[in-house]
Parts: sequence; C-alpha cells; structure tokens
Amino acid sequence: MEFDKERFKRMFPNLAKEMEIDEHKISINSVRTDTQTGEKASSERFVHYMPDVIDFIRRCDTEAQAEEIIAYLEKRGEISKQYAKKLRKQLREKGVRSFGSKKEENYYFKHGEL
Repeated sequence: MEFDKERFKRMFPNLAKEMEIDEHKISINSVRTDTQTGEKASSERFVHYMPDVIDFIRRCDTEAQAEEIIAYLEKRGEISKQYAKKLRKQLREKGVRSFGSKKEENYYFKHGEL
C-alpha cells in the first residue's frame, strides 16, 4: 500500500513529525538474511570485554555472595588489598545494589546487540 506524503501526515500526524525531525535517527548499514551471521555480528559489542569485580558483584543477590567474590579476586591477586577493603566498606555501608543494578542472566547476549 502506497501513501503520498500529505495523506501520511493526515493519517499519522505525530509519526510524520517524528520522521521529519533529525533527532534519534538510527542508520541501517546492512541487512542479513543468514541468522547465524547476523547474531555473530550483533553480539560483538562485548567481544574483547573482560568483566571486572564490579560486573561480578552486580550478578550477586546477597552481600555474602559479593564478599565471596571480593575475597576470591583478592586472593588471586586480581584486585589489591586496598581496593578490596574499599569494596567491602561500600558493601557493608551501602549494600550490594550500590554497585549497580543486578545484571540478569544472559546480560551480555541481550546487551551485546546494542
């Protein structure tokens, strides 16, 4: 079904206004018909991303789980004793959600597409 511009504006005035404004436009660089190739390309946002202690803490439900993460990374030498102390203080005083909202299951798959 084809519309001329004026008919479209009469039928969908708000949508027409949004389309005429140059804000919030997203360009489409390509179209993929092969699902596997498309999925691989769209999830490359986190390809070289290495989660840090905060990323792991954000997956925790309890302060005890977060403390276990901090202790483990401190023991392995992946975080310094001073940084671990700072994290524990924040955990104790402000709670586990002070590090950010909980990262849900499959977070990197879901957000890698952005």
